[in-house]
Amino acid sequence: MAAPEAWRARSCWFCEVAAATTMEATSREAAPAKSSASGPSAPPALFELCGRAVSAHMGVLESGVWALPGPILQSILPLLNIYYLERIEETALKKGLSTQAIWRRLWDELMKTRPSSLESVTCWRAKFMEAFFSHVLRGTIDVSSDRRLCDQRFSPLLHSSRHVRQLTICNMLQGATELVAEPNRRVLETLASSLHTLKFRHLLFSDVAAQQSLRQLLHQLIHHGAVSQVSLYSWPVPESALFILILTMSAGFWQPGPGGPPCRLCGEASRGRAPSRDEGSLLLGSRRPRRDAAERCAAALMASRRKSEAKQTARATPATRVTRRSTQESLIAGGTDPKRDLHPPATSYEAPGTKRPPSAPATTSSASASSSTSSSKRAPASSVPQPKPLKRFKRAAGKKGARTRQGSGAESEDLYDFVFIVAGEKEDGEEMEIGEVACGALDGSDPSCLGLPALEASQRFRSISTLELFTVPLSTEAALTLCHLLSSWVSLESLTLSYNGLGSNIFRLLDSLRALSGQAGCRLRALHLSDLFSPLPILELTRAIVRALPLLRVLSIRVDHPSQRDNPAVPGNAGPPSHIIGDEEIPENCLEQLEMGFPRGAQPAPLLCSVLKASGSLQQLSLDSATFASPQDFGLVLQTLKEYNLALKRLSFHDMNLADCQSEVLFLLQNLTLQEITFSFCRLFEKRPAQFLPEMVAAMKGNSTLKGLRLPGNRLGNAGLLALADVFSEDSSSSLCQLDISSNCIKPDGLLEFAKRLERWGRGAFGHLRLFQNWLDQDAVTAREAIRRLRATCHVVSDSWDSSQAFADYVSTM
Repeated sequence: MAAPEAWRARSCWFCEVAAATTMEATSREAAPAKSSASGPSAPPALFELCGRAVSAHMGVLESGVWALPGPILQSILPLLNIYYLERIEETALKKGLSTQAIWRRLWDELMKTRPSSLESVTCWRAKFMEAFFSHVLRGTIDVSSDRRLCDQRFSPLLHSSRHVRQLTICNMLQGATELVAEPNRRVLETLASSLHTLKFRHLLFSDVAAQQSLRQLLHQLIHHGAVSQVSLYSWPVPESALFILILTMSAGFWQPGPGGPPCRLCGEASRGRAPSRDEGSLLLGSRRPRRDAAERCAAALMASRRKSEAKQTARATPATRVTRRSTQESLIAGGTDPKRDLHPPATSYEAPGTKRPPSAPATTSSASASSSTSSSKRAPASSVPQPKPLKRFKRAAGKKGARTRQGSGAESEDLYDFVFIVAGEKEDGEEMEIGEVACGALDGSDPSCLGLPALEASQRFRSISTLELFTVPLSTEAALTLCHLLSSWVSLESLTLSYNGLGSNIFRLLDSLRALSGQAGCRLRALHLSDLFSPLPILELTRAIVRALPLLRVLSIRVDHPSQRDNPAVPGNAGPPSHIIGDEEIPENCLEQLEMGFPRGAQPAPLLCSVLKASGSLQQLSLDSATFASPQDFGLVLQTLKEYNLALKRLSFHDMNLADCQSEVLFLLQNLTLQEITFSFCRLFEKRPAQFLPEMVAAMKGNSTLKGLRLPGNRLGNAGLLALADVFSEDSSSSLCQLDISSNCIKPDGLLEFAKRLERWGRGAFGHLRLFQNWLDQDAVTAREAIRRLRATCHVVSDSWDSSQAFADYVSTM
């Protein structure tokens, strides 16, 4: 009897609160009611008044509210503010109550945005609190504007921080300074344990203070936190120093910046100092062995670039071309010996007590300073290879994005207060030959030949496992830094480089990936690479990647336009280095998923077959816009798949003209190992549809392993759809459960007849049917009836598409 008594006591307590609240509310509303010309409005319900009072005094009544019976608590939940609604979640679940509908309503009313149709929201509480945190951090929401967001007993950032899994930093690094401030220490500590993904979008130029805050933020979230993924989006003119900072911190290298506070978690004394006038030259000095790799890289590049730009300005020519000789002179003038820096010694700083020879320049990079004693001897200059210096990019004159230095003194000369702008147009004769750019500074295997300092002298912390760069143009400096870091980034598991304008730097990337693959404990298993142009044809590039990374599991590669080497008639098309591509066979690899997007032009089938033969573990293959010289070449590829890729389960073709390859398509449909086949916009039924459709249906009826067939954009029409219905007849052994017939000029009457035939055969036809962008709006009543009948046997996914936009396609099929 104890439980009923406790329930009755809590109910009485709730009634007392309700009575007190009602009296208070009545006295408050009496005056407005008397003065109202139209008469008093309907008073709030007693329960609602009570719930508002309870919500306003939750600081005192919280424990009592948690103990209320489920039916009463369910009515109070919508009246709580977000802080107590979040705190009561566990108690509500124990009582069999869900708050998901409340959080969804809060999202619609306060965030006023609609989630993407591709996004599947599993927890609206987490989604709301994560978005709420970002809005409060950026100052785009006023918490005092709504009682559900305002509570003096809680900190909005601290309370919502534990739900943040993904944080986006935009523009001029807004939010970084706030997060590292002392009042938000607990917020940052919570983020360090909850945050997994850090994104940067539309970054602009930032000042030194913002970059110092970002340095501390990345150190806390990556090196001492749980962030495993860093993504950069849409950075048209990257600030080199900021980009290098993000990269090196993501790779696990860190030292406190000049004048920066020491890290409490590291327990180290501060080695920061105020930057001097010549910060770049000081950082290059070998007497500062603990300077981190980001600063050494940026300082070396900045010193050489400033000298080069000074020479260009002295010539007073509007369009100066940087020749190889002037580039080498600028490196020497900047204190960097190209013959020595491109082949750095094993260590990157001088040993204590070592004296610098009088003839050594004062600005020698710490990367090229010797760590040996004075008795150590340098190899003769004649024995050291002398690679050709790297290509330099000219600064775009008159660019509005070029940022001028402000202020004076130390701040204006800070290491990170400079901008590299790559000109949008290249002058004639500026482009170097592929072989020179590719391996002018590389020996094919040693990543230290990139001309960047060794990383061993820097402290190494935890690093991320996923790096994504979307639409971030990489200058030569940025590409060198990325390649230098990749060569030892063993914790990296997934790398995405999308439209970065790599150009000839792709060869440096391949050399770095080869060096990384040779490292013990290398975890790189997924590589996604896409760009407008490539100095290598896509199939040769694929072979080079597979050869460099034999343990790769997922490879996605896309090139939008043909390379110059695809046209041998173009003069000056020097071949790539011999160690990048070769005639030898590709060793067996571990590829499980291969996706390729091809540029215009016929592709050599033997090169593709060589990749497929070496990929015996391949389970998924996708070819986009591939063109072959003849149907026989396409048949050769399919025959290779059948003989060498026995584990292949999913095969996809998109935007390929297969009208003349109908026999090859039938060969595929008879393959008893494939579980899913996609022919997307492949013009399958453009020729001989009356003869090809029955043959296709017969092949599918005899295939018992095929589970999914996707045929979007093939002009199937009503006749083709009715022919496909025979696949599900009683005499069929097909086990097809997914069918995609989107964008196939299907009309409502044809769909209705298709549904009736499935009903007549009386079998559960399949699980999913996709009908996007068909002509179902021509007769809405018939379309609804057809979909109603189809939903009795499968899950139908459709849309309300305006078929008037497809008039041209309709005329072509009349």
